[in-house]
Amino acid sequence: MPINLPVIQPATQARKGVFARGPEEAAESLRDRTLELGAKGEWIVHRVPEPCLEVPTRSSGIKRVPLGHTWHHKSCGQCGHIPGYSTSIFWLHRKLGLEYEDPRDQTSCTAWNYYASATANQAAQAAVALRNFAAAHESGYYPLIHCATSYGHYKEVRAEMVHHQALRDQVREILKKMGKPLVMPEEIVHYSEWIYAVRHEIAKRKVLDLSGITATVHPACHYYKLVQEDAIYDPDVYGGHRTAIVTGVAQALGVTVGDYSTWFDCCGFGFRHILVQRDFSRSFAVQRKIEAMRDEVNPDVTLTHDTGCVTTLDKSQFAAQAHTGVRAAIPVLSEAQFCALAMGAHPYRVCQLHWHAADYRPLLEKMGIDWRERWREFEDDVARLKANPGTYLTWDDAG
Repeated sequence: MPINLPVIQPATQARKGVFARGPEEAAESLRDRTLELGAKGEWIVHRVPEPCLEVPTRSSGIKRVPLGHTWHHKSCGQCGHIPGYSTSIFWLHRKLGLEYEDPRDQTSCTAWNYYASATANQAAQAAVALRNFAAAHESGYYPLIHCATSYGHYKEVRAEMVHHQALRDQVREILKKMGKPLVMPEEIVHYSEWIYAVRHEIAKRKVLDLSGITATVHPACHYYKLVQEDAIYDPDVYGGHRTAIVTGVAQALGVTVGDYSTWFDCCGFGFRHILVQRDFSRSFAVQRKIEAMRDEVNPDVTLTHDTGCVTTLDKSQFAAQAHTGVRAAIPVLSEAQFCALAMGAHPYRVCQLHWHAADYRPLLEKMGIDWRERWREFEDDVARLKANPGTYLTWDDAG
């Protein structure tokens, strides 16, 4: 049944700019600059559609998050390594009765090239971003970005485009050759901001008692360390001193969130590290993150909100098994998968947990999910698909 939400008003302190460092150091509002350039005819501003939800950011006050009618900028890493991540996001939209578009004309953001190899140039990177923004605008749906790396990169692109006329002119000419207009969204929105905004509606629809679950949270670097003033902070979560993303969602679901000393550290992915120093990435993920969580909290699950973070924290744990006496086994999920499970999503048809490396089955048992029966159902699905080539699972199968 579709949800009918009013605009959520954030805390009064946030509206007054409690997270700003002071009037003389107030962060520039890139949203305001985007609107100003739109008014001057520099580009088309893709406005956030109504209804939308308002959430508090670190220093710029309020961010508008679209409730529905969203164009999903998918993640290459999610689709390739953690397919249940994307399907969980789509499943949540369907269960909340919210319209969305899964586009076929989206390209990769190419931020991996930008951050890992340093071989890209500003105009090329910006043109990729603006081409995707133009595709979303032409579809009539508002872009919702699945990957925190794409999100952080696109925020940096927006900052560069706002400040440099020459870059805008160069990108405009590139897009003109593709028959695309120069379009900049009013807000750059990450999917986890959408989940945070609708967290109470998700909590109303949960079918599991999660009061016995303890989670640790890894906030993605590319979410809140790039153009940091645009990330969501809430005075009710760590007093506004850490991003509220994921933690606020887990708390709304009734989960106990445990704190640990290395929360600020990278997951170990680091882009260039995972390419040229893979053993360093795996060791860092296990020793600096997973073992710290285990020793200080011993959580049932680690929740995060980025492709690289889920991949690295989950799949690096096999490396610890090569060391005698090392015990590091914590299931790692995106908060999208966890929310979907809480609302009754199938752990294999929807959340596709069989793609994960760390043992997630004790978590499912503690959540009250009969994973053995669910796995039997999934094996029946596979047998049916094998017996009928060309068929596939549908959303009706997923529930």
